[in-house]
Amino acid sequence: MYTPTIGLEIHAELCTNSKLFCGCKNDPNEKKPNSLVCPVCMGYPGAMPYIQKEAIKKVLKVGAAIDGKFADFTEFDRKHYFYPDIPKGYQISQDKYPLVSGGIIGDVKINRIHLEEDTAKNIHIDSGESLVNYNRSGVPLMELVTEPVITSAEQAVSFVEEFQLILKILDVSMARMEWGEMRVEVNISVSNDKKLGTKTEIKNLNSIKVVKKAIEYEIKRQTELLEDNMKVTQETRGWNENKIKTESQRKKESSHEYRYFPDPDIPKFKLSLIEDFSFEKIKKNLPDLPKDIRNNLKQNFKLKQNDIETLLHNTKLLKLFFDVVSIPKFKKENSQILVNFLTTDSIALIDKFQNLFYTNINKDVLAEVVSMFTSNEISSRGAKDILVYISEFGGIPALVAKEKSLYQQSDEESINKLAEEIVKENKGVVEQIRNGNESVFQFLIGQGMKKTQGSTNPKLLKDSLKKIIG
Repeated sequence: MYTPTIGLEIHAELCTNSKLFCGCKNDPNEKKPNSLVCPVCMGYPGAMPYIQKEAIKKVLKVGAAIDGKFADFTEFDRKHYFYPDIPKGYQISQDKYPLVSGGIIGDVKINRIHLEEDTAKNIHIDSGESLVNYNRSGVPLMELVTEPVITSAEQAVSFVEEFQLILKILDVSMARMEWGEMRVEVNISVSNDKKLGTKTEIKNLNSIKVVKKAIEYEIKRQTELLEDNMKVTQETRGWNENKIKTESQRKKESSHEYRYFPDPDIPKFKLSLIEDFSFEKIKKNLPDLPKDIRNNLKQNFKLKQNDIETLLHNTKLLKLFFDVVSIPKFKKENSQILVNFLTTDSIALIDKFQNLFYTNINKDVLAEVVSMFTSNEISSRGAKDILVYISEFGGIPALVAKEKSLYQQSDEESINKLAEEIVKENKGVVEQIRNGNESVFQFLIGQGMKKTQGSTNPKLLKDSLKKIIG
C-alpha cells in the first residue's frame, strides 16, 4: 500500500500601506498597469531598497499566534532566477535565517515562516505575446512552510482553511485566493515503505477546491507509476483545470541553483533588540484565534457548528455578532436567532448592497429587529423586509415597520375572521386535515400570510384554524 507524504508552502500577500522595500502604495489590484512603481520595484541599477517595519511585524503576529520561535538574528538574501516577472534577475527573500521557526496549526507542525517580495504579474494573451504588470512587484509576501507531515488531501484542505482564517482574524492578509492574495504550493511524494518517495511540486493553486483535486490526482498518478514499476520524476507541475490534471512545467530546481547569498544592500538585524518585535508584547496583543472563537460561540452562545464556521469565514459579520450580543439589554438566549439573520438574510443583502449594508446595518438595528421578532411584533418575513429596506436606505426598524405595515396583526377577532375565510376557501385541504393529514396545515397558514402580506401572527392564526377545523 502506497502512503502519501505532503508538505505545503503557502504564500500570502500582506495588508500593508506600502511595498516591502520602497514607499510605493501596496495595492496589487490597482487596475491601471504599472502605475504603482518606482526605481526600486522596477529593479533599476543603483536603486537602494529599505525595509518596511510594518511587514515584519505582521509576520511576527502570525508566528506568535502559532507559537513559533522568533529569530534573534535575521537577514535577507538574493534568490536568483531569470524570468520577466523579476526585473532584477533575483528576488529578495530569506534563506538560512527566517523570521519565524517552528510552531503548530492543528495537528500540522510548521517548519518556518519567512518574508520576501512578490513578483510582477505576467499576462499571456491570445496573440502569443506576454505582458508584464509591475504593480505587484515588491508587495510584501509571507511564506509559510509546513513539515512534510500531511497524509491526505482532506488534511491539507483543513490546514489551508484554518491558516486562511488565522490570517484574516489577525488582519495581516485578506487571503482571498481568487484574487491571488494567497497561493498554495504542494510538495508530494508516495511510498510503500518508511523512506520518502520522489517528490513533485504543484505550483500556484488558487482555490481550496483546486488544492484538493490536485493532491488527489497527484497521489493517484504517482501511485500508478510506481505500481507499473516506473519512476517518479522530481519536477515542478501545474494544475490544468480544463483537463483536471497536473502537467509537467519544468525540472525542479535545487536550493543551490538559486545561488542564495545575503543581500548587501539590506542591513542584518537582531529582533531581540527591537522592542516592537518582542514575542511577549506581540503575543499579549493578539486577538482571539479561530480555536478560541469556536469554543466561545459553542459553549457560551450554543450556536450550531455550521453557523460558527460561516461567521468565522466572514470577519465583518463575526464582529457584528459580538457587537450585538455585547449590548446589555440583548438576551443571550436569542443568539441563535441573531445568527440566523446574519448567516441567511444578511449574506444575501451584502451581495446586493455591498458596503451599504455595513454602513446602514449596525448593532442597534440588528438588536432591535431580533427583539421585535422574538416578541412576535414582526414575522421572519417582516424582519427580512426591514433589513432589506434599511440596507439600501437606512432607517430605524420600528419606524420602517410602521411605514411599511410590517407589524404582525395579533387582534384575536381579526385573526378568527381571517381563519374562517381560509377554511371556506380551502374545503378540500380542510377535509384532508380532518382525515388525519396534518402535513397540509402549513398550506392554510401560508394562504393567511399571503392574504395579509405577512402581517398576521402565524402562531395565533394556526391556533384559530385548529379551533375551527376541530
